[in-house]
Amino acid sequence: MKELEERIRKDGRVLGKDVLKVDSFLNHQIDPMLMERMGEEFYNHFKDAGINKILTVESSGIAPAVMTGLKFQVPVVFARKHKSVTLSDDLYSSEVYSFTKKTSNHISIAKKYLSSDDKVLIIDDFLANGQAVNGLNTIIDDAGAQLAGIGIVIEKSFQKGRQMIDKTGTPIYSLARITAFENGQVVFGEEDD
Repeated sequence: MKELEERIRKDGRVLGKDVLKVDSFLNHQIDPMLMERMGEEFYNHFKDAGINKILTVESSGIAPAVMTGLKFQVPVVFARKHKSVTLSDDLYSSEVYSFTKKTSNHISIAKKYLSSDDKVLIIDDFLANGQAVNGLNTIIDDAGAQLAGIGIVIEKSFQKGRQMIDKTGTPIYSLARITAFENGQVVFGEEDD
């Protein structure tokens, strides 16, 4: 998605060898018009996959997931990282390591929001090592639901997440694919079809 690549070039900041800061439009301050166009891109790519539920992890995946759900006209469910008093014990859960925060999180979804009737599209903000996707896929399997595809806003292709997903044969579509960070600049690879 050329618009996203241009926005990353303009407003993204490379931190170290493997972190991209995009908090001015994606994961702190949100550009809703850009999110809407991302949702449309995901919809256009997966519209024939029979999706009836969008799944993400709180919190940065929520905005693109909601816009995608709006285009599909289906519910969006996000896995919570912290158990609250309103979240019952009737949960699907998985452990997810956060590459950026260098911590593990226990993610959970109430069983009443995911079932074997669901054909799920995962939407997430970043794909690095694939831990969030793995955790969500564990929950999808536990629910007996079907994973129809994975939509990623920004993929860091130089990390192992994409290769791991490709081995499963699950359809994946990334809006921006980064192959490297060189001299503080982002290098983009070929777009997904």
